[in-house]
Amino acid sequence: MSERPERDRWLALGILVGVLALAYFVLVHPWWTAPMLEVNEEIASLQQRDLRARMELKQEPQVRRRLQELQLQSSRVPGFMTERSPELATASLVQRLETAVGEASPGNKSCAIQNRSPTTDSRPQRFPRVVVQVRLRCGNAELATVLYSLENGSPRLFVDNLNILSTNFFVAQQQSRQGAGLDVSFDLYGYLQPAAAPAQPAPNSNPPGPGPGGVNAPG
Repeated sequence: MSERPERDRWLALGILVGVLALAYFVLVHPWWTAPMLEVNEEIASLQQRDLRARMELKQEPQVRRRLQELQLQSSRVPGFMTERSPELATASLVQRLETAVGEASPGNKSCAIQNRSPTTDSRPQRFPRVVVQVRLRCGNAELATVLYSLENGSPRLFVDNLNILSTNFFVAQQQSRQGAGLDVSFDLYGYLQPAAAPAQPAPNSNPPGPGPGGVNAPG
């Protein structure tokens, strides 16, 4: 007789535990435990972000020194042309070309400019680009010197659409010494500083009042 009440007590205890577990997963876990776990994860994520931010702030002196070094280097070798208009920049491009050819071949004996014509660049770009179409006749060594001088000077210039053809440009004594001449064409270009954005007008704080007949007068 005593075994049955004992089983009933254990059965009742098991049912109670089941009911409590069900009540926990239905009522407590989704409304309390799960939100708390999400809050703990968010706190841990914020702590990691705060740690990374502190580590980055500790590197501020090194970053500042490196930035100053890069700014000093860029000031020594500016990337943009200093001219403020495409016309002046085109004249500067032509002058750079003439100087490079003159240094590579004094007196234009083995390298000469055949044509230099400005052209407009209709492609939309962030920075204005000035282009001059160039045609030269040079020896191999002189051409290499001219291209190196153009692309490694200050401000930075670039050569594009380079076409090289062999031609009998030099006279016989020059050909025996220099080899066959080259007919060279390319685009020489550089970039201007972007124009400063115009100042936006201040908004009118006094809106126009109604005109005659209840119609708003123009501002």
